[in-house]
Amino acid sequence: MPRPCGPADPCGAEHGGAPSHHARRWKPRAGLSPRPPSLTLALPGPTPTKPGPPSHAGPGRAGPHTRPPPRGAGSRAHPPRHRPWASPHPRASGPAPPDAARGSLLRELREVTHAAERKMAAPVEVCHVACCANRAGGGVVSWGRGGLLAFGSCRDVVLYEPAARRAAAALRGHAGRVNCVRWVRRRDGASETELISGGSDKQLILWEWNGTGMWNNQLVKSVPLKGHAEAVCAVDAVYQSDEPDLHLLIASAASDSTVRIWSRHGSEAKCIEILQFGNGFVMDVCLSFLPGSNVPILACGGDDCKISLFIQQNGQFQKTLILPGHEDWIRGVEWAVCGEDLFLASCAQDCLIRIWKVCTKSKQLPETEDDSIRLKENVFTVKDTDTTYAITLESVLAGHENWVYAVHWQPSFSKDGSMQQPMRILSASMDKTVIIWEPDKESGVWLEQASVNLSHNTYRIQVRVGEVGGNTLGFFDCQFSPDGSMIVAHAFHGALHLWKQATFNKKEWTPEVVISGHFNSVEDVKWDPEGEFIISVGSDQTTRLFAPWKRKQDTEVTWHEIARPQVHGYDMRCLAMIGRFQFVSGADEKVLRVFCAPKNFIENFSNITGIPMEKLSYHQSSDLPEGATVPALGLSNKAVFEGDMAVQPAEDEETFNTISNQYPEIYFQPLILTEPPPEDHLLQNTLWPEIQKLYGHGYEIFCVACNNSNTVIASACKASKKEHAAIILWSTTSWKKLQSLSFHNLTVTQLAFSPNDKYLLAVSRDRNWSLWKKQDSSESGPVFSCCAYTDKNTAVHSRIIWSCDWTPDSKYFITGSRDKKVIIWGQCDLSATTEENMLDSVKPCSTVLDAGDSVTAVSISRVLTPDGRYIVAVGLENGKMILYTWKQSGQEPALADWTAYVEMDNSQSHALAVKRLCWRHHVGRAGHNDQNSSEWLQLASCGADHCVKIFNVNRFAL
Repeated sequence: MPRPCGPADPCGAEHGGAPSHHARRWKPRAGLSPRPPSLTLALPGPTPTKPGPPSHAGPGRAGPHTRPPPRGAGSRAHPPRHRPWASPHPRASGPAPPDAARGSLLRELREVTHAAERKMAAPVEVCHVACCANRAGGGVVSWGRGGLLAFGSCRDVVLYEPAARRAAAALRGHAGRVNCVRWVRRRDGASETELISGGSDKQLILWEWNGTGMWNNQLVKSVPLKGHAEAVCAVDAVYQSDEPDLHLLIASAASDSTVRIWSRHGSEAKCIEILQFGNGFVMDVCLSFLPGSNVPILACGGDDCKISLFIQQNGQFQKTLILPGHEDWIRGVEWAVCGEDLFLASCAQDCLIRIWKVCTKSKQLPETEDDSIRLKENVFTVKDTDTTYAITLESVLAGHENWVYAVHWQPSFSKDGSMQQPMRILSASMDKTVIIWEPDKESGVWLEQASVNLSHNTYRIQVRVGEVGGNTLGFFDCQFSPDGSMIVAHAFHGALHLWKQATFNKKEWTPEVVISGHFNSVEDVKWDPEGEFIISVGSDQTTRLFAPWKRKQDTEVTWHEIARPQVHGYDMRCLAMIGRFQFVSGADEKVLRVFCAPKNFIENFSNITGIPMEKLSYHQSSDLPEGATVPALGLSNKAVFEGDMAVQPAEDEETFNTISNQYPEIYFQPLILTEPPPEDHLLQNTLWPEIQKLYGHGYEIFCVACNNSNTVIASACKASKKEHAAIILWSTTSWKKLQSLSFHNLTVTQLAFSPNDKYLLAVSRDRNWSLWKKQDSSESGPVFSCCAYTDKNTAVHSRIIWSCDWTPDSKYFITGSRDKKVIIWGQCDLSATTEENMLDSVKPCSTVLDAGDSVTAVSISRVLTPDGRYIVAVGLENGKMILYTWKQSGQEPALADWTAYVEMDNSQSHALAVKRLCWRHHVGRAGHNDQNSSEWLQLASCGADHCVKIFNVNRFAL
């Protein structure tokens, strides 16, 4: 029987081992301290920077000889990892100052610290995070009264601000996919301070959110709740009093066929009861209180098509009632308190929504002996209060045509000192629609003395949004904003859709800009040559383009997905930019595909980024296609020209409902955009036409690179034999195969052309690298020959080499491997004429840098530090990212040449393996009018945690 927690997802599996619970805080490495040695107090501040230098490191930098700071109170001490070049300073000894002196010292230290922070900006700040919600069914999204949208993204709980259009923070603690998230509603209507999440790691985490910690090292207090034997798929919590700190009651459902009840007093939380469901699964749980009392009532909906009601009596939850009616698995249940009545909304795979009403029996009309048809009442008595309650079916809502995954009430709000519950319901279904329901005002239903006569319980569909085209499959979940003026929906592929109610016409809802990203591992990311946008490819079979949105009135710049050039049928693996608006991508197929931007994209790109069209005209734009479309059952994006667009029939023209009319050949509709497009527009109107296919590889494409003059493409495929591991060079003018470079025995994992285009570097699974030198060009194009390499005798790396890159002067290159080693090689001297001379001249120029975990990505900035050091970014398999600087000081490699600059803290780094790092080639930030003297650099990263991130790095702080 399938588990109810949703489709399989790589986040539920282990990738390189999850960090331990204690490793979730930022750990200073040997040679990395968040304060200068004289300021080792645990004071709040920006992202840790390198401390002051020892004598050899030069001004403004730190060498590797600094001492890690003491850990904060209440945390376990972690011994620094051994580094052969790290020798901590001896600790200063002396008598401890008396209390008065200590207080004075603290004040002085704070003043010095704040002064230092004012002088120096945070060295690394998060500029943008692109991610989407997990595909785990309903319950992954929750919108708090404070305006924050919380959703599970891979192993993180991401907090997103729809008003500011940016991700505020990521809460990291789960070791598996996050399946459910719920803000804990305050009974007085105030903004929530706690949220609870459940994951595939079989645990719940209760988070305390105080509104700070925006992508800095703020430690969010969390309490793990462990006990379930399988993945947690639903959770709910209520405060048992108006004081939120006193007593919290939590209910969680999991794939182990149990519902666990947890109690939290103060900071202590424990499981107080386990409800067994035999072989059945509970899909959703919801807690509330019986009308006019503090007696908790729990509703559980599951695969037995019945709603089970449990009421807490004598400290134990006892099954009191079973509500039949649904004819398929129940997907969602939610309580709402309205006056002195309690309402329950439930939805199921039978396409129906049912509304139930619970009220005290004394309120019911006296029974009369007549033959009129009345609703059946389910009556139960609570022994603790000796009160009798009646529960009746209030209404059945039929409007969806497929499984209904979620149903939610509009949140209650405080008015005149009491909580008001609007009678509005939001439902999400696999029929691609989200519907808002509310009772008809004329029939007078749901007033305090409501008639039980069903004929008056008329509902109307107030608004139906959705109906998105393309390859979507409906909605998993939906939520109202706190004031009910906006709704968010969680689509099958993880995308969030946001709609806002029009100010004047309340029945009109318009799509809004919202966060978006890949829903599976992101394999590669590249900046365009001008540094104006990034393109990423992922295992979700999509290629996505992100760019800064520059509003005319607003000074703030936010990044958004503005195009989806490729929606493919194979998992994407790699890409390379060929000039500004052209790229080549490789997927789990034998073909490379080349794409070119259409006219509609360039116009919209100009409008959104504020870059004038004159600066963007790279071809005669009149020759460009308008857009692209994917034919039915096809994989190739076909160009759409101005004359190809389907003519819309006139309203009075009679149309026959044929198959061809229902499924038009061309979905593309050109739209002029002034803001980032919504999800349904991204799906079908932002494709780029495919202009070429490159055939030649025998297995799935694994890596691709393009030289800096955009004339040659190099590519390699998966291989277990030497003949398949050959690198193929292609011409970008004739699109013909230029050369096949055979050297490696196993898959080539990454290719990199040197900035001066004289060399091509390849690294491989066979633990070796090869360097190819450009010879005199022939008629067909340049010819490369192998000039240096490592083999079994000369190899330094003992495991697969995952990544490589070049320094901007083309003198050195860097390799990073699974053996945790990072090595810089050189010098690549162009004066060496013979292969033997070159082979001897290329050797390790740096000491072996032990990164502490498997190195999966390396990248060197094209911009140096002010004192001429190379800036090296290293990404690890555990998701960590570390920035180093390096400069050769003498003839022989020296330990002091490496300087660890900053290890990004837990919330900034990735939750799983870093797949690719890529520096912007220019100084400054995209979308800003930064000059060449700007202190900022930008680094893009992508990972197996479905995230694409852009960081602003302050090069003056290095």
